[in-house]
Amino acid sequence: MDDLKSMKDTLRAEAKCARGLLNLDSSQHKALCTHLFDNVAIDENTVIAAYWPKDRELDTHVLIDECLERGGKVALPIIEKAQRILKFAQYDHNTDLMSGQFGVLHPVVGEDTVFLEPDIFLVPLLAFDRKGYRLGYGGGYYDATLAHYREKKDITAIGVGYAQQACLFNLPAEEHDIKMDWIITEQSAQSFI
Repeated sequence: MDDLKSMKDTLRAEAKCARGLLNLDSSQHKALCTHLFDNVAIDENTVIAAYWPKDRELDTHVLIDECLERGGKVALPIIEKAQRILKFAQYDHNTDLMSGQFGVLHPVVGEDTVFLEPDIFLVPLLAFDRKGYRLGYGGGYYDATLAHYREKKDITAIGVGYAQQACLFNLPAEEHDIKMDWIITEQSAQSFI
């Protein structure tokens, strides 16, 4: 088990370094949107759990804007102290954001905050493989959250990243690691359903 953790930690460090060199131009962002919306139906009843990009994560602003334009409800994750399951607060262009745990921006929580239960999860990643597994930051928040919601309802988990984050080998996967239903990049949409 320690060997697997050590291997994942090494892969994370290498993936972060490689991701630091990546960026998309506007045509590639458009292609990313096309790959998502050509394959995943979104309407006014759909709740999309997005994420606000941190550091060199793939910029999700264009995807968020398109989800809102299509009438979907967008929610951003909030990490609550001593909790593994993420909560999702509704977001639109009028929502004030604050820096939360790990410096991730999320909606300011107050008495008017609307918490939503997502149908579609856009999941950040450091790397992904040809089986649909992703390498995250190691906190296990998304794995725990996706497992929680899959027990409650039918959801779609979509890993979102740069095409260059693909691994040519299978990532080490543990029992708690959740496979994505889709991996969407600027080059393609891969289904693992």
